[in-house]
Amino acid sequence: MFTSPPEPGQAAFDVESITYSNQVITWKTPNGRLKHEIDEDAVIHKVFSSTIQPSKVLPYYFKAIREFDPEAVTITTLITFDRYPVFSKLVTNYQGPISVTIHINDDEARDENLSKLHEMYGSNPYMKEFVDVHVVVDKFNRQFNMWRNVARFFARTNYFMMLDVDFHICTNLQKHLSLDPEARQLMRSGSAVLLPAFEYVNQDDGYDSSTFPKDKESLIQSVRSKKLTTFHDFFPKGHNATDYERWYKTDSVYKVTTYQHSYEPYVILKKEGTPWCDERFVGYGANKAACLFEIYISGIDYYVLPNDFLIHQSHPYKEETRKQERKYNRKLYQNFQEEACFRYSMQFVAANKWDSPKADNLREQCNKIKGFKQAMEHFSRS
Repeated sequence: MFTSPPEPGQAAFDVESITYSNQVITWKTPNGRLKHEIDEDAVIHKVFSSTIQPSKVLPYYFKAIREFDPEAVTITTLITFDRYPVFSKLVTNYQGPISVTIHINDDEARDENLSKLHEMYGSNPYMKEFVDVHVVVDKFNRQFNMWRNVARFFARTNYFMMLDVDFHICTNLQKHLSLDPEARQLMRSGSAVLLPAFEYVNQDDGYDSSTFPKDKESLIQSVRSKKLTTFHDFFPKGHNATDYERWYKTDSVYKVTTYQHSYEPYVILKKEGTPWCDERFVGYGANKAACLFEIYISGIDYYVLPNDFLIHQSHPYKEETRKQERKYNRKLYQNFQEEACFRYSMQFVAANKWDSPKADNLREQCNKIKGFKQAMEHFSRS
């Protein structure tokens, strides 16, 4: 047992008695005099109560020493111990606020993997400057949406980017956003902005991010020479709504107008007011699409940034695992879409916003569900 996190390289852990578990959350009344204290564990359990339990969430297991500009964009991502090397590259490349959820399986390798976490955090000086680490310890692999929500919940800026750790931001995103008043205004208004995603045709070319194009002109040349292609071009529903042909030609932000329910872009969102990812989705398939679908039908429009892009860094896939989990999540997603459509519809009707532009995305998508339009004609008249 210990009373404070050990230094990198040590390997003596007792998750149940870690100091973070003894913290207390304090609420004050409006006059600031009275207060009520609740154990942090109770608050965290309630916040993530829809996940598989028991699960131990340790917020700010490591906390960056920097205080971040509230207008900065925090990358929110999730990793397991086998992704530490590529995560370290992301930290060095971005050099901005990052909030990461790290899952540690509660098994015989738990302490060893926690020790690896300490080694990883201590191995890169940019970690201590920019990275807040939140640890989830349980026996349940691939609770991706729960892990996304943990990283977002504890992000310390007004904006966050949902990013898979194996994507490389090839441009100076922070600089471009600071110089683009239109994109900034869209973000402040609550809209989402996104980066087009690409991958190498020959996967062997995609391991070394230092060789990736660093500007749009170089990227387009690589696309034309068929070295690069749009990400997962074998599944066009995942990214084609980005409208790559338009992106190649434009130097201005533009709106996504052909959204469909399998769309999975990498988006920057306002932390306040954006729906959370539904935590019932566990495993591969539909988890991110469901999250982005709910965000979209809630009334948040998607816009494409004109000069920034991502390239996928190659790595092996667990195809058999993915195949089975996609099958289960596909069924869940079908039911989820109907549920989300009716839930948000009732909100819009109750708020007298059913006929407002905010409900446009919902009507566009949810009218595709059999019987939905007729049901809402009845409810909206009630």
